[in-house]
Amino acid sequence: MRILFVGMADSVHLARWVNQLDGAGWERFLFPIYSVKPHADLKDLTVINGAEFPGFQNNRSVRYMNGSLPYFTVTLLRRIIQKRLKPLQPVIKPFPLLVRALVSTIKRVKPDIIHSMEFQESGYLTLAAKENFKGDFPKWIATNWGSDIYLFGRLAKHRERVRAVLENCDYYSCECERDVILAREYGLRGEVLPVFPNTGGFDLVACELLRQPGSASERKLILLKGYQGWAGRAFSGLRALARCADILKARGYSIAVYSSGPDVDLAVELFALETGVPVEIIPPSPHTEMLKKYGQARVYIGLSISDAISTSLLESMVMGTFPIQSCTACADEWIIDGQSGLVVPPEDVDLIEKALRRALTDDVLVDQAAALNRETARKRLSSTVIQPKVIDFYQHVYNSKLENRL
Repeated sequence: MRILFVGMADSVHLARWVNQLDGAGWERFLFPIYSVKPHADLKDLTVINGAEFPGFQNNRSVRYMNGSLPYFTVTLLRRIIQKRLKPLQPVIKPFPLLVRALVSTIKRVKPDIIHSMEFQESGYLTLAAKENFKGDFPKWIATNWGSDIYLFGRLAKHRERVRAVLENCDYYSCECERDVILAREYGLRGEVLPVFPNTGGFDLVACELLRQPGSASERKLILLKGYQGWAGRAFSGLRALARCADILKARGYSIAVYSSGPDVDLAVELFALETGVPVEIIPPSPHTEMLKKYGQARVYIGLSISDAISTSLLESMVMGTFPIQSCTACADEWIIDGQSGLVVPPEDVDLIEKALRRALTDDVLVDQAAALNRETARKRLSSTVIQPKVIDFYQHVYNSKLENRL
C-alpha cells in the first residue's frame, strides 16, 4: 500500500499520527503544504522536496524525493504562502504552482490513498489537485482538524470550499461525533471512518512514570493553555485566576502558562506583579516534558471559541490533571461535567471563576475525576487500543479500492 499524506510537515499531531503506521510495511509519502522543515519526530517516510530542509538529514529513516518544481521555486512559494496566511484567512484558492506540484507528485508516486490532514490548507489543496487531475484520482481521505468545519463551515468565505471538500472526498474522518453530524449537513457524500483522536494514542505505561507521586489533589501547579487569538481565550482564564488569587496564595499554588504569545506573556507578567502569585511561562518543549508538567498539575484550563477534541484535554485526562475545558471542544464526549471535569463557556469569566474555585478547593472531586479519567484513558486513549484501529482504518479503504477494481 502507498499512502500520500498532504499536511503540515512541522506538526507534532501529524507526526504522531503517521508514526502509528510503523511496522505495517506500507510506503508513506508526505507532501508538505508550507512547513519550513519536517517535525523531528517524523520517521520512515519519504518527504517530497525534502532536499529543501537542510539539517534534517540526521534522521536516516526519512528519505527525500525532489518534486516537479525546482528547489528555489518551492522555497519561494512557501515563503509567500506563509506571509499571506493570517488568522481566519487561509488560502481559499491554493497557488496554481502548488496545485501543479501536488498533481505531479500524485502522478509520480501513484498512491493508493491520498490523506489530507486538515481542511483549510491541505483539504483545499487536495480538492484543487483533484479538480485539475486527468485520470483516476486516488481514494481520498479528508480528515477534519480542530475548527475546520465547526467554525470555518459557518464563515462566508469558507462555506462553499468546505462543502466542496465534503462532496468530493471518498472518506471523511474526524475526532468528534459532533463533526460527523455537521459534515453530513454540509453535504458529505463519502463514508465516515471511525471517530477517534487525530493525534493517536498514548503510551500509558510511560505516562504513568511521568506522574508526580501522590494524589492529584496534593499537586500545587495550575496549567493554563496560553492560546489567545481568533479562537483561543487565554485572557478569560487569566482573569478568572486573578479573581481566585486569594485561594491561590493561601494554598500555595503556582501557575504555568504554555503555548503563549507576546500578548499573553505581557499579561502574565502583569498578573504576577498585581497578584503576587508565582507564574512560569513554559517555552516550546518536547512532548514528554509537557506531559511531566501535566503530571505535576492539579488543574488544567483550556479555553477557546472553537475546537474539536483539545489534545490538551486528553493529556490532562491521561496525566490525572483536573480539566476545566470550554464547551466548544467536544469535551462532553470525553468527560462528565461536574464529575470528571468542568465544562465552561470560553468567555464567561464569572462561570470560569466559579469552576476554578471548585477545582482549587474540592479535593474529593479532583481525586475522583483522576480515577474516572484514568479508566477512560485505559479504554479509549491507550496506543494499544488506537493503533490497531488506525491500521484497520487504512486497510478498510485499501480493501474497498481493490473490491471496486473487481
